[in-house]
Amino acid sequence: MILKAKERGNAPQLAQYLMSMRDNEHVELHELRGFVSDDLDAAFKEAEAIASQTKCKNHLFSMSLNPPEGAHVSREDFERAVDQIEGKLGLDDHARALVFHEKEGRRHAHAVWSRIDSDEMRAKNMSFYKQKLMDVSRDLYLEHGWDMPKGMIDRSMRNPLNFSRAEWQQANRSKQDPKMIKAAFQECWKNSDGTDALKASLEEKGFFLAKGDRRDVVAVDVRGETYSLSRWAGVKAKDVRERIPDAEFLSSVQDTKAHIASRMTDQLKSYLKEVDAGYRRASPALEMKRQQLQARHGEERKAETQRIAQPRTT
Repeated sequence: MILKAKERGNAPQLAQYLMSMRDNEHVELHELRGFVSDDLDAAFKEAEAIASQTKCKNHLFSMSLNPPEGAHVSREDFERAVDQIEGKLGLDDHARALVFHEKEGRRHAHAVWSRIDSDEMRAKNMSFYKQKLMDVSRDLYLEHGWDMPKGMIDRSMRNPLNFSRAEWQQANRSKQDPKMIKAAFQECWKNSDGTDALKASLEEKGFFLAKGDRRDVVAVDVRGETYSLSRWAGVKAKDVRERIPDAEFLSSVQDTKAHIASRMTDQLKSYLKEVDAGYRRASPALEMKRQQLQARHGEERKAETQRIAQPRTT
């Protein structure tokens, strides 16, 4: 689902646009939450009145939710998506409006939140919202099984043998999401028409084709994990045989692991040495900090024990 958003003001103009029938066959005000009024224009005037008591000019956070072409998305699906979005952005309990538009049989949604926390009378900081929305959008594509747009596959899905030292450190700190791995396999399958193309596409993402034990074609990653090509690409074994008719000439899993290990040793030895050297340089300072923290925690526990043991006075 494509998510587009921005911070904005001019609430009356936005209300007029959202309820306009000019470009839509059907408009539905599906939800108003946190407003006294049940009319969108009046509700947005409430939000504007509250915002006028603060210094915030762009007091609304407005966004559109557009499913892929041909996808059927129910109202409940849109509601769940909006809930995911506001949770990710920290807009829970903020006043919001949800409007559905339909044109030529396609439904899309508009969600608008007030950025103003009415209890604290402060605007919610929307820093990094584009990246957060990209994360939600990616999750929605995976959740619904839609073909993911080119470029949305996580950039970390690249061959670790080509990483820089910083990228290698980052990759070792994080684990790949199985859903993202599946999406990567599906993208490689979709964009290749033969053995060589599929092999090259998978290797760009750090997976190497190999011959499995039961005449199954598998992929091996740089950690030595094996993945059934048919299962992870979401295709039938017959489709794999047609795409890779010469599977018997692929290297075995063991030989593929050895090949990966030899390449990894050559390319990453210097990175690992630098990491070890950096740790040794930093370790005296880290050890001092650890001891100081340990001593402070010990003092806190001792004080807490004494407080609990102290007899109560009536």
